Amino acid sequence: MDMKRISFAILLAMLASSACLWAQSPDPTVMAEIRKIRAIDNHSHPPRVVAAGESDDEYDALPCDPLEATAPNTMTRPENPQYLAAWRALWGYQYNDRSDAHVREMLAAKNKIRQEQGDHYPAWVLDQLGIETEFANRVAMGRGLDPARFRWVPFDDALLFPLNNDALGAETPDRKIFFGRESMLLARYRRELGVASTPATLAGYESRVVTPELERQKKDGAIAIKFEAAYLRSLDFEPASERDAAATYAKYTHGGTPAKEEYTRLQDFLFRYVAAEAGRLGLPVHIHTGAGCGGYFYLTGSNPLLLESVLNDARLRKTTFVLLHGGSGPFTREISPLLMKPNVYTDLSEQTWMESPQRLAEVLRDWIEWYPEKILFGTDLYPGSGAYDWEEIGWQTSETARLALGMALTELLHSGEITLPRANEIARMILRDNARKLYGLGDQK
Repeated sequence: MDMKRISFAILLAMLASSACLWAQSPDPTVMAEIRKIRAIDNHSHPPRVVAAGESDDEYDALPCDPLEATAPNTMTRPENPQYLAAWRALWGYQYNDRSDAHVREMLAAKNKIRQEQGDHYPAWVLDQLGIETEFANRVAMGRGLDPARFRWVPFDDALLFPLNNDALGAETPDRKIFFGRESMLLARYRRELGVASTPATLAGYESRVVTPELERQKKDGAIAIKFEAAYLRSLDFEPASERDAAATYAKYTHGGTPAKEEYTRLQDFLFRYVAAEAGRLGLPVHIHTGAGCGGYFYLTGSNPLLLESVLNDARLRKTTFVLLHGGSGPFTREISPLLMKPNVYTDLSEQTWMESPQRLAEVLRDWIEWYPEKILFGTDLYPGSGAYDWEEIGWQTSETARLALGMALTELLHSGEITLPRANEIARMILRDNARKLYGLGDQK
């Protein structure tokens, strides 16, 4: 056999070995420890308890439901076997099919528990998911979301867009919907603050709307603030002078549509102002990165590397940034070196829903080799409907995260990069201890 054939054979053997390694089950000892851990969920959209005929439309500032429908990927389709497993774990489902009669029986069991639990139902669900504390990304909290278990993360994109947004909304059908919602949210913030008319100057807007709103959120229990900016514009919030921003604000605050370039500079300035104020208040800044919903989402604008000038801004070193979803989709590799920055973290949310445990394990392996102390668990659970509601999504995402973590740690064990005690330590760090330290949650059990 010539050297080329020998080399090719070796390569095939290496690839086969790698494939077998990822396909194997996680180490039972590691998984036993992982399943004991009461997790802290860094990112979710839980619904509040509602009365008959009542709805909850505050679980997201920019919900995907009103958008033009797009096809779900494989992991999020109803035929994913993990949903059958969720029904068994949550509602005692005894079947291996999805017949209408059996699903109706399951829904009846779910409704019975919901009625029995009443306002305690959301906390009951967390208990079934193995989650101690969940960070609720919501416009406002509500009935059943006990602050002992659910911590508030409000949305602040609206603060970046105080002028006429018609031109921005016209860029895509999705953005037309989203900017309409942002305008309503900013009007709500002003109303709650008692600011009847738009302040005439940027300084007045900062002192009467932006800072008071952030302080109100902190007072009302916010543990962090959230930006969904990638749905509205690119994440490249470049340095902008206060003078230019103030001139644009004054020019258009009483009417007219700002030119995109001018308005972008104002947004850039306001983003850094909000981030600095959040740091002063001790509120970590959560930022959506990676894939998003809707058929018109600009994926290139969600690359976390676009945030580098923000993350390198010495004036923002007191602000902690959490890059949500870890660049879900094409940008997971970009996350790893960004974690080198002292005030940057990431989480697993969204990937736990859209990726298989095997694929997520590959991502986790890379991150763990860089900075395991910078990784946070997250589900991104949200309201669905019927047999595929937030409870099932929460179970599926939590299970995917735990399996993927077990696979990644097992691979690291087998390659001799970590010991078993270190594997158990890293599991606890990612599922709860990193969040406990970052947010100052105290030593929970």
